[in-house]
Amino acid sequence: MWSVHRQVIVLFLLLARVLTPAGSWRATAVGVNWGTSSSHPLPSAMVVSGLLQSNNITSVKLFDADPSVLESLSGSRINVVVGIPNNMLSALNSSKKAAASWVHDNITRYLPNGGVEGGVRIEYIAVGDEPFLLSYAQQFYPFIVGAAINIHLALVNAKLADKVKIIVPCSSDVYQSNFSLPSTAHFRDDLNTTMFQLLSFLSIHRSPFVIDINPFLSFQQNKNLSIDYFLFQSSAHHLSDGHNRYKNFLDSSIDALVTSLTKAGFRDMEIMIGRIGWPTDGSANATAGVAQSFMQALVEHLKNKVGTPLRPKRPVVETYIFSLLDEDQRDITTGNYERHLGIFTFDGQAKYIVDLGQGSKKLANAQNVEYLSSRWCVVNNNKDLSNASASAVNACTNADCTALSSGGSCFKLGWPANISYAFNSYYQQHDQGAESCDFDGLGLLTTVDPSIDDCMFAIALRTSFSTSLRGLPMLFWCTIVSSFLLFDLVKENFILDAVF
Repeated sequence: MWSVHRQVIVLFLLLARVLTPAGSWRATAVGVNWGTSSSHPLPSAMVVSGLLQSNNITSVKLFDADPSVLESLSGSRINVVVGIPNNMLSALNSSKKAAASWVHDNITRYLPNGGVEGGVRIEYIAVGDEPFLLSYAQQFYPFIVGAAINIHLALVNAKLADKVKIIVPCSSDVYQSNFSLPSTAHFRDDLNTTMFQLLSFLSIHRSPFVIDINPFLSFQQNKNLSIDYFLFQSSAHHLSDGHNRYKNFLDSSIDALVTSLTKAGFRDMEIMIGRIGWPTDGSANATAGVAQSFMQALVEHLKNKVGTPLRPKRPVVETYIFSLLDEDQRDITTGNYERHLGIFTFDGQAKYIVDLGQGSKKLANAQNVEYLSSRWCVVNNNKDLSNASASAVNACTNADCTALSSGGSCFKLGWPANISYAFNSYYQQHDQGAESCDFDGLGLLTTVDPSIDDCMFAIALRTSFSTSLRGLPMLFWCTIVSSFLLFDLVKENFILDAVF
């Protein structure tokens, strides 16, 4: 028996369908995710002008509503998805006033004529970020649809419902299937009620179902499938599912979702890929060469608009590459490669060649990037190094040592060079402070670059005080929301596994 709250939600969904104007889909587009989980991020204005505009990237997806990022996008004519983090869902579900305040502060004021000169082309609001992820258990289930409804009501009241759509990015573990048989797919049983409510909401408002696809993780988990199948190679063994033949992992993943939507009663719902990419470090088969092969084939496949066996000549409406830049503070629960999914390095330098809209030209790099001084912190080989490994582990707990992972670009460094890598990573992330190269007297400053072959000992970017405090606007807004409703912020665990 459904609760009264759920009955109200369904009634709202039925009524809203009558009131919502029909939308239209533009041709298949390729955009990028722009995450900011970096200790020393590039200035937002440099990202917009130097990377997005210079490479003719016309769509970008954000994970929050960072004011500095949104202001930098004003007047850029770039289509934008603004994100709402999972830790805000409870408050937005419980308070229409909080939802209205969020829309006013993070959407209305940035639109043309909203106060920011030139305005931001906000097309979507992403309510939550993979809130159904299995590792989250059911902590966000009660809030997702209610938060989406309240944000929609706020858009209606602001007369923006016909301009800005609501989406809910979902991880691919929302459905279960045999990887070789898309026809076996179905939404997880524990999601039945919530998923029906969400699909009803999306259908009523003509929003696409957004699926995040992680081909690299799937490749790691399925040893029976060759890497060629994930890289769209013609040499890959084709998989048969009844009368349908699958030549690549992407098509089988999309049709697994199509099958799940059909079984749930929403067979015609449009699909958007919210994340898809391939890493360049942090694991075996995570290299720039393999990533280039994947990305070039992906973009070509999308451009051809061939669709899938279940949806021939009906491709996904939009695809967002993950990610624009490497992020040295991303959560690495699923793997150390998570911090190396950028098309560009942390300092805005292209890792490989792919057409993101710039055509036959090479990708334009960020220009006039400001770095800290040309100094590195390495281990002092003239000291007793019996405790050096312990110091390196402590350093990596507060730095990024994922390149030292098995198969990573620095995995073959050996001891004690890997100790130096750990020391330098800590030293750079802590702004080259003198005390950051102490390590109980084991650290030594040098002006000689210790990089070896593909293993780069990076120098951190010079960032302003305001840029370094990028997370504060979100904390500030959470404080505002809490004035409407008391709720606990969900803190993500930082996990790092480095072996010395």
